[in-house]
Amino acid sequence: MSGVDVTGFRRACRAEWTKLRTEAGHGWLMVALVLVTVGVGAAVSANVPCPAAGCGQDQVRLSLTGVSVGQVFPAITAVLLMGGEYGTGLIRTTLVALPGRGTVLAAKATVLGGTVLAVGSVAVFASALAGHVLLPDAGYTPAHGYPPLSLADGPTLRATAGSVLYLVLVALLALGIATAVRDAAVAAGSVLALLHLFPLLSHVVTEPHLQRLLARIGPMPAGLAIQATTNLHRLPIGPWAGLGVLALWAAAALLVGGTVLRLRDA
Repeated sequence: MSGVDVTGFRRACRAEWTKLRTEAGHGWLMVALVLVTVGVGAAVSANVPCPAAGCGQDQVRLSLTGVSVGQVFPAITAVLLMGGEYGTGLIRTTLVALPGRGTVLAAKATVLGGTVLAVGSVAVFASALAGHVLLPDAGYTPAHGYPPLSLADGPTLRATAGSVLYLVLVALLALGIATAVRDAAVAAGSVLALLHLFPLLSHVVTEPHLQRLLARIGPMPAGLAIQATTNLHRLPIGPWAGLGVLALWAAAALLVGGTVLRLRDA
């Protein structure tokens, strides 16, 4: 977003923050992000047992299972933030008040990313806390080779912090797609289809090398590799590299969306 005017960018950020916090739907979506992410993570932590040593589960990843379900809420928030304006015609008013189209998209991305970062942190770290409490009752104990879940542990901290970044990147990916297609319903369907396409294909494809390729290039399977804390050598892609793949998808979507926004009439 080169050439963004600083004063105009600040004005745009204030305007986007006002829209985000005053429209009730956005607030409820953020509440749902926390409740669903924590609820699913807690349910999995309590109900996937480890009856004996060497049960082969990654307890950190289990506690963060809700992220893969909760991601739908920041994605929908992003879609409504841009697609909703096209649906109501408000985008014309926005672009009259702030003619710099790159500035508008940059402000939306900044406000959306900051909001998801804050709310996602609550959701993810609460999920880790729920795992700390519930996993020992399911058999994840030192006797079975599982020390208590703790953010003082480097891999656990990386998995939790990375999961927050994952949610932010999914939101930015959705914002870019919504900016490009301009229709909220089509954008929502496109985002969810893109996220789940590669995992579905990996279940259909039987060739192992192609399965690994799909896991390496898909935004969802690659991005969620950040949650792994055990058997990293067996992963199709490393945790940070996988998150980098998702970041590339998000950057590409924003680039395409920004180009469409500048070249087409509102």
